[in-house]
Amino acid sequence: ALEESRKKLVHLQKEEHTFVAEEEKKLQKKERKKEWYEKFHWFISSEGFLCIGGKDSTTNEIIIKKHLEKDDLVFHTDMAGSPFFIVKDGQKATEITLQEAAQATAVYSKAWKAGHTIADVFYVNPDQVSKEAKSGEYMSKGSFMIRGKTNYLHPALELAIGKVEEQVIGSPESAIKKQTATYVLIVPGEEAKGPLTKKIKHALGGGELNDIMNFLPAGGSQMKKKER
Repeated sequence: ALEESRKKLVHLQKEEHTFVAEEEKKLQKKERKKEWYEKFHWFISSEGFLCIGGKDSTTNEIIIKKHLEKDDLVFHTDMAGSPFFIVKDGQKATEITLQEAAQATAVYSKAWKAGHTIADVFYVNPDQVSKEAKSGEYMSKGSFMIRGKTNYLHPALELAIGKVEEQVIGSPESAIKKQTATYVLIVPGEEAKGPLTKKIKHALGGGELNDIMNFLPAGGSQMKKKER
């Protein structure tokens, strides 16, 4: 009877330890303070530059009017319904970050939903972006006039979604590889967000479903095998 009691005690102690560890994890998740830019599309480039993009006409408006500064760069596609992406201090960035920002802009544009494999993305300086429309024209919310020379890039439509500890992140693969080896690649496809989100969580070995879904572009997607 004494031996049986000891076994039960050890078992209860293990259960208590597991419970405490799980509760601590839950508490850590709740305590993680979200950064101001997490309300937008966002990622940190492989060179360490913050890149933020609009999710709709309202956030496009906020990004350009509130967060655009003279040393940034602005990205957009020629397609209607494209996000405006900003690279903070982007004029100090190299071609690596510019390519990553262009890719993110393309991924979250209507080109993804249309099933395109590449897109035409341009970038300009902040002083080339204006709310002033041509005579007789009206600029709707989230739309801006671009004046002067535009610089074009032609990125492939591909996105990496990964996990750093318990935080889910999403960005072009070249940027995500700088932060974690735990990630998957997605490309335009026919799978709906719900089932794909669960597959991604399983592949990552965790992560909140809502956080994963927030990084997925509008329209169908599919997971792509990583090249070895």
